[in-house]
Amino acid sequence: MMNMVAENGSLVTEFLLAGLTDRPELQLPLFYLFLLIYIVTVVGNFGLITLIGLNPHLHTPMYYFLFNLSFIDLCYSSVFSPKMLMNFVSEKNAISYVGCMIQLFLFLFFVISECYMLTSMAYDRYVAICNPLLYAVTMSPQVCSVISIAAYGMGFAGASAHTGCMLRLTFCNANVINHYLCDILPLLQLSCTSTYVNEVVVLVVVGINITVPSFTILISYVFILTNIFNIKSTQGRSKAFSTCSSHIMAISLFFGSAAFMYLKYSSGSMEQGKISSVFYTNVGPMLNPIIYSLRNKDVKVALRKSLIKFQRKEKF
Repeated sequence: MMNMVAENGSLVTEFLLAGLTDRPELQLPLFYLFLLIYIVTVVGNFGLITLIGLNPHLHTPMYYFLFNLSFIDLCYSSVFSPKMLMNFVSEKNAISYVGCMIQLFLFLFFVISECYMLTSMAYDRYVAICNPLLYAVTMSPQVCSVISIAAYGMGFAGASAHTGCMLRLTFCNANVINHYLCDILPLLQLSCTSTYVNEVVVLVVVGINITVPSFTILISYVFILTNIFNIKSTQGRSKAFSTCSSHIMAISLFFGSAAFMYLKYSSGSMEQGKISSVFYTNVGPMLNPIIYSLRNKDVKVALRKSLIKFQRKEKF
């Protein structure tokens, strides 16, 4: 125990997660609800990854980024959902200090990566609609790889900055995290040393990771909508808009729920912040594959072909 204290400068070797609610009668119903959400999330995202991987006509920049988005959502939900489900049915909702820091790092890594992956998808739609003749050159496989690596790189940099600053804090007696996962703001409340540096890092890193993607997405869609409204054909306008509608829904869900969650936290309402964070952490990754599957003709066709192939194999 003394070795761990010496290594991380903390007197706390484990944290207790308060969970979503402390009402005993809600624990089992919530367990089944979030188990269903997690199953749908895993099946939906893994299914979309498999579908894109197995169908050559989906090997385009748009679906390359969607493949990465589904991968992020699958990993992202798996960082905290199993622990969250265990906490609904266990008496002591404990997580070790090291486990908490690892969860924090992975959670932030995938969240920030998703932020930039959605931004990459907005840029892809901008090039496809505003510069269709240059699309194949501009969004070449090499360019797509660089963009996706940059998205993961930003995720790694942001997660490292936050987690590194969190490791320098000392946690003395208070060890109950008022959340169902290890997040920045609930952890900062438990520190018995100054959190000034952490707050500055949160302000800078979160500021960059909100401003850059938001500005890029906004500018992309200003050009996209301007281009769509200039299309004289109603059918052409409808087709162009349909290629963006799924992405607009995914962006609205991700950024809208995230903004609402942190506004609740900043107003001091931790309980409301926890409840609103469910849409950000659980509902979003579940709905993304549904949004892209139901509103995308290519995905529907690929799914139908894959099911027909599977049925034929079963017959033989």
